[in-house]
Amino acid sequence: MPLTDTAIRAAKPTATPQKLFDGNGLFLFIAPSGAKSWRLKYRFQGREKLLTLGTYPLLSLKEARESCTDAKKMLSGGIDPSAEKKIRARSAQITFGAVAREWHENQKPVWTDGYARDVLERIDKNIFPYLETRPIGEITPPELLAVLRKIEVRGAVDQAHRVRSICSLVFRYAIATGRAERDTAADLRGALKTRSHTPRAALTKPDDIGGLLRAIDDFQGTFVVKCGLQLLALTFLRPGEIRLGEWGEVDFTEKLWRIPAKRMKMRLDLLVPLSRQALDILHNLHEATGDGRLMFPGLRSPEKAISDAAFIAALRRMGYPKEEMCAHGFRAMASTLLNEQGYSPDVIERQLAHVPKNKIRAAYNRAEYLPERRKMMDEWAEYLDDLRDKAT
Repeated sequence: MPLTDTAIRAAKPTATPQKLFDGNGLFLFIAPSGAKSWRLKYRFQGREKLLTLGTYPLLSLKEARESCTDAKKMLSGGIDPSAEKKIRARSAQITFGAVAREWHENQKPVWTDGYARDVLERIDKNIFPYLETRPIGEITPPELLAVLRKIEVRGAVDQAHRVRSICSLVFRYAIATGRAERDTAADLRGALKTRSHTPRAALTKPDDIGGLLRAIDDFQGTFVVKCGLQLLALTFLRPGEIRLGEWGEVDFTEKLWRIPAKRMKMRLDLLVPLSRQALDILHNLHEATGDGRLMFPGLRSPEKAISDAAFIAALRRMGYPKEEMCAHGFRAMASTLLNEQGYSPDVIERQLAHVPKNKIRAAYNRAEYLPERRKMMDEWAEYLDDLRDKAT
């Protein structure tokens, strides 16, 4: 007798599994746990086989019968429904979307949370709407180019190049895992519009830098933001590395700021030598915020750092437009002048936390050039003091 929805809902689990047959080989399997699933018993090439169609109530009685009918049609055409289901399952794992997400999960441990989120958002918004369900090995260069052109049309040329680079990494991962044979994105080198490289705005003339340091000293905003700006100039750290700093990272005795890999852009620890001037700022800041974990807490909550826009807003408030100076500009400012003054490029790059070509060496030698960097940072702080004193 065929099943009914009422009979299915009324069926209760027992200590042993139950099978409620509907006909044509279709039955509802009820586990002792109460889970209900649709199954189909059939014969293929003389052998009895079993196919799970889905769970109830996600798959209704009507839908289960339709799936049963589809399976019978496959059988009449000489196709094994179980084998076909496995093929479809494997196909789902070779789509661009599946491979991209798998690649992203594998890379997340070596990225900062912000960068990992940014990468996923770029492909989710720009690629997935068009290629998410396409088998990655079947995507052609013209097909990918058409999608990237949609980004260009918006005027986001740099974004198009970034997305192409991300796609290239996904394709290379697909090649390594046996789901593609070529990097389709690599074939598009030179096909996109040339990106315009706009360097980060930064002051690099000594007189201008002296004026900036004077303006920071006279800053009328919060004391925490003022200290952050001063440390940006003295340490070359990225704005995010400054504002998310924790007091447990600072060793006043050793005159070092130990920033853990989890907070660094390239996931490598960094030791930051602290000059006398930087230590003075940190001592003063500690008196204001040292009772908490964060060095730069926001006004609303001591457990949340100041906004990532705080330093930018402060520069604008002091009269520096975006074309003239940005929060990242302190790094370019230091790099430019220190190179001009003849300091070793390797020492400067290490202080900027730029990853050396030998990443393995970098991972095991976070103190690289520490004596040279201590000397450079002390001399840099004295140089800034001199510029500030000469500013009118």
